[in-house]
Amino acid sequence: MDHKQVAEDILKMLGEDNIQAAAHCATRLRLVLKDDKNIDQQGLDNHPDIKGTFKQNGQFQIIIGPGDVNKVYKELTDATGIEEVSKDDLKAMSENQKKPNPVMSFIKLLSDIFVPIIPALVAGGLLMALNNVLTSPDLFGPESVVEMFPAIEDVASIINLLSSAPFAFLPILIGYSATKRFGGNPYLGAAMAMAMVMPELVDGYEVANSIEDGTMSYWNIFGLDVAQAGYQGSVLPVLAVSWILANIEKFFHKRMANAFDFTFTPMLAVIITGFLTFIFVGPVMRSLSDGLTEGLVWLYQTTGGFGLGIFGTFYSAIVITGLHQSFPTIETMLLADVETTGGSFIFPVASMANVAQGAACLAVFFVTRSQKQKGLASSASVSALLGVTEPAIFGVNLKLKFPFICGMIGAGIASAFIGFFHVLAVAMGPASVIGFISIAPHSIPMFLIGIVISMAVAFTLTFIYGKRKLAAPENDKSPEESADETNPAAPSGQAEEVTIHSPISGKVIPLQDVDDQVFSTEMMGKGIAIYPEKQQIIAPADGTVTVTYDSKHAYGIHTVQGADILIHIGIDTVNLNGEGFDSQVSQDQQVKKGDVLGTCNIDEIEKAGYDPTVMVIITNTGDYAEVAPAAQGEVVEGKELLRLISFDPS
Repeated sequence: MDHKQVAEDILKMLGEDNIQAAAHCATRLRLVLKDDKNIDQQGLDNHPDIKGTFKQNGQFQIIIGPGDVNKVYKELTDATGIEEVSKDDLKAMSENQKKPNPVMSFIKLLSDIFVPIIPALVAGGLLMALNNVLTSPDLFGPESVVEMFPAIEDVASIINLLSSAPFAFLPILIGYSATKRFGGNPYLGAAMAMAMVMPELVDGYEVANSIEDGTMSYWNIFGLDVAQAGYQGSVLPVLAVSWILANIEKFFHKRMANAFDFTFTPMLAVIITGFLTFIFVGPVMRSLSDGLTEGLVWLYQTTGGFGLGIFGTFYSAIVITGLHQSFPTIETMLLADVETTGGSFIFPVASMANVAQGAACLAVFFVTRSQKQKGLASSASVSALLGVTEPAIFGVNLKLKFPFICGMIGAGIASAFIGFFHVLAVAMGPASVIGFISIAPHSIPMFLIGIVISMAVAFTLTFIYGKRKLAAPENDKSPEESADETNPAAPSGQAEEVTIHSPISGKVIPLQDVDDQVFSTEMMGKGIAIYPEKQQIIAPADGTVTVTYDSKHAYGIHTVQGADILIHIGIDTVNLNGEGFDSQVSQDQQVKKGDVLGTCNIDEIEKAGYDPTVMVIITNTGDYAEVAPAAQGEVVEGKELLRLISFDPS
């Protein structure tokens, strides 16, 4: 790589005076730009030495790769005269550039509350789907499975019990998570939520009927008739109550002497919040919650397939904005009272949109001549078909634009189809090709037909348009292919296998699940991730240390067998400036497999608010026919982690 030329190219495509501040980490340039609207994005995307770009947290990031990024950075700063800034200063500058967005802040708030409890809801939802399979008639015949095999009736009963628990006691889950997010004691939040679902209260699902038929019980509180109403399955009331509880608790913490704070603050917070809940907050928020749910159901029932078609068309665009993070709130309310609402129309639409983007990405794999795009599209499309769309959307479809639009069209048509047939979900689950397990049994065939329509339309449109757009003639090869021709290799005969061992002990995680799109979309190459359980990092193979950093959070190793390995410890941990890390090697040092490279203090990294996940990336992935995981579940340092299958040169 000609580092000076790359720096000059970047400067030209960004604009001579457009860089306000610059820094770099192990893999990418991190820039704060004055204006990112007039940059030559196409030029950056097509540059053979730039692996990708994206904007995050106010920073424009350009992925160069380990060992090269620091040299490109030096050439860039030399050419512009920009003074080097620390990671903290760069972060502060990028934060100052961002305009506060109340809507996005609210969406992030909901996301912070609901994401931690989604595993419990998904577990309950999948068990509910299993219970539906066992107890629903007309699925495998006129009788249900339980009716055909009475011996499993009690098994189905236990499954039903387990599936209902997360939804029956949903306020407790939300109370804990929301109070924690609002800065209060989460156990007080759980206790307050428990009070809202006590057995002596009228069941939340029967409140409306009890008031209507006059059987509701009331407390007399200072002359006020307060309904003894429960809040089973509620969402908005417990969110409001958690916010009030957390703020009352913080109020007393600031004003009460230490000798009394521990004893009396929890009591005062709970009793004040409790009276406010049952007298005022609960009834008001219940009315608002019921109105929101009824309004959505009315809109769905009124517009039917036409409304869902529009919703499905723009669902992926909503994902880009992050607004979809608010959907679990609405969907939870719909699923908590399936008998009234019939189920959720959001989940089926999300499934149509996700598989459409996956199919469009898959079509790119077949039509593009760029090996770089092929490698990314192959993994990203599978991920999207299984419900994780970010790699496909951000890594492939949005960059090319037309696959994203084709995916929107496919999702819109399929969503309209399932809308006309009233396909609803009765449980939460994976919004993907296997989402049928969460669909009402009688609607599963129509759901699967919708999936086929979504994939077929998105794939066909992308393939036809992409054939003309991406399949360049032989004399118009992509930069990646031109580079490949200088070092041709074709698999034939018996391929050689190289083993890379684990540099650290921990839990193996698919790279696609890493919360950093540079790694999850495989911009840096294929590999695997490990959530560490120990602090020691060892050399995964014999070789030479090619990259070390003052921040001590990443190492590059060129093995004696020719593999280039990047070991990146944590996500954005470059901002820690070496705190929590220790390095015992230097650049150009020879190492043997098992030699200690350094250590990382996992507790200190997490305490600082960073994800300690370790990425092991083969940065010269293109030199191998296959880069495959050799471990799953738990892995011990020094054991097999990756297998590299090389091309046979014969």
